[in-house]
Amino acid sequence: MGSNGDLNANSQCLSSTGDLVLDKAVNQWMAWDKNPHTRKQMESLVREGCVVELKRRLGSRMTFGTAGLRAEMGAGFACINDLTVIQSTQGMYKYLAKCFPDLKTRGLVVGFDTRAQTSSGCTSERLARLAAAVMLCKDIPVYLFSTYVPTPFVPYAVMKYEAAAGVMITASHNRKEDNGYKVYWHNGAQISSPHDKEILRCIEESTEPWPESWNEDLVESSLLRRDPLEDICRCYMEELNTICFHRELNTKSPLKFVHSSFHGVGHNYVQRAFQQFGFPPPIPVPEQKDPDPDFSTVSCPNPEEGESVLELSLRLAEREGARIVVATDPDADRLAVAEQNDNCSWKVFTGNELAALLGWWMLFNWKEAHPNPADTERVYMLATTVSSKILKAFARIEGFHFEETLPGFKWIGNRIHELTKTGKEVIFSFEESIGFMCGNMVLDKDGVSTAAVVAEMAAYLHTKNLTLNQQLINIYEIYGYHISRTSYVVCNDPPTIHRIFSRLRNFGGQGVYPKLCGDYCITHIRDVTTGYDSSQPDKKCVLPLSKNSQMVTFTFQNGIVATLRTSGTEPKIKYYTEFCAAPGERDISSLKEELRKVTTALLEEFLEPDKNNLLRRSV
Repeated sequence: MGSNGDLNANSQCLSSTGDLVLDKAVNQWMAWDKNPHTRKQMESLVREGCVVELKRRLGSRMTFGTAGLRAEMGAGFACINDLTVIQSTQGMYKYLAKCFPDLKTRGLVVGFDTRAQTSSGCTSERLARLAAAVMLCKDIPVYLFSTYVPTPFVPYAVMKYEAAAGVMITASHNRKEDNGYKVYWHNGAQISSPHDKEILRCIEESTEPWPESWNEDLVESSLLRRDPLEDICRCYMEELNTICFHRELNTKSPLKFVHSSFHGVGHNYVQRAFQQFGFPPPIPVPEQKDPDPDFSTVSCPNPEEGESVLELSLRLAEREGARIVVATDPDADRLAVAEQNDNCSWKVFTGNELAALLGWWMLFNWKEAHPNPADTERVYMLATTVSSKILKAFARIEGFHFEETLPGFKWIGNRIHELTKTGKEVIFSFEESIGFMCGNMVLDKDGVSTAAVVAEMAAYLHTKNLTLNQQLINIYEIYGYHISRTSYVVCNDPPTIHRIFSRLRNFGGQGVYPKLCGDYCITHIRDVTTGYDSSQPDKKCVLPLSKNSQMVTFTFQNGIVATLRTSGTEPKIKYYTEFCAAPGERDISSLKEELRKVTTALLEEFLEPDKNNLLRRSV
């Protein structure tokens, strides 16, 4: 590692280019960072004169997206590392101290996944220990898990202990280079406005690390540190009984299940959840059972990508005679499901298809326990606005309430908290990106509990000589076919994203949105970024404004609804299309073809992948 003299010489070299702001940022970083790995990275960038890269890493600070702070691990204020986690937690402390006079009795929950990066010396566990140290040095009690846990365990613990907040160090299913800092409020839901903005403001006011913030040994020596692992694991597993409806039937089921934890945290917890439901533990995929921060057996650690990343699971299931595969993502908050067809091929369910099955299942069992139709008045189901409208079709026929939220489970979690306070019961919620919440024991998506619920649903259907896919068709026959397509393009250039959406807003002249997409007529447009909705009498969105992300929805004359939006966690533009047919309409092939044509036109005409150098989904 170079001396301070070397660094100053390099900094002077940079400042001679006239970039005094960058020079100051480099010196500030080196004065504060105590991690030898990230210091070495910064020194190397300075020595090699990497001005553009230095500006990228030091020129801005992370902001809260749909899943908290998320970025690549490495040196710089725009990255996840020891220093930025300390700064973020100091800002958290400042804000929590303002909001909670009883902060010293409430405390903070901290959990972590299994991510690690040798080059930056960053591991999720180390970052969690540093976050705990910041609070402990201010005499704030910390419930720090002693080992990696599923993300849902943190909001669950926040509610159980009535803590002021919770922090989970995870980047979920992102690429291996990334990590994140996910924040939950005292209600167990992810933070939303104004808390996210206020915490960022407090972070800006507390950027210099306090001397004791680096003392991760506090997690061993402080009497204010508690390990909630055993307590929370026991309570969580016991509370799974609230969404287990046929335990005796489960114990007799001949079905076999395979589970992949995608090199993440899920193995032990899914095993226990299955046993809690009365099943034998699922057969684990041995190559993916244990944590591996390199995710070495998959092209990307996201089970949502489908059959190509589920290859090991499907082959194991075939060898073991298991008809159903469940796969949790690395932090176990999402769930993918595949079922073997009679012809031995595999059906990998989309998030929307799984939601149709799970929504039906939760309603079916709720009605069994509540035979009085009047009780349905207090029942709710929720979904994000880019997800399938199948729950809306359920609600229309069954008489319960359905609501949409903006994308991201933080909106669902906070809405459930509000509804519960007024005596309402939310029995199912989902987002199309394989995020599900059965019941409301956790106010966030939960792959662990959903895996057990799927197994029970499959076991019950098996007694009726039905597969999951056959039941999905039954659901569509009753409530109408809901055919959807969801995909994305990758764009690593923010100005290009801005240009694409600006073009849509001025497609036919200043402030004039497109009226056609291909040969298809657009009847309504909703732009949540600007607050415009042509279907409303006052032309204003019913959903809250979302200025920090791009999202435009098109309703077509033929009934198709399409949305383009930027991801809150990755450099992607996502697109969603759905055809909602009326109950009884059975010409599915023509519906699928119509949807395919609209989706293709949406992609080619509105996103222009070739012209804009967008990378199409390749997995």
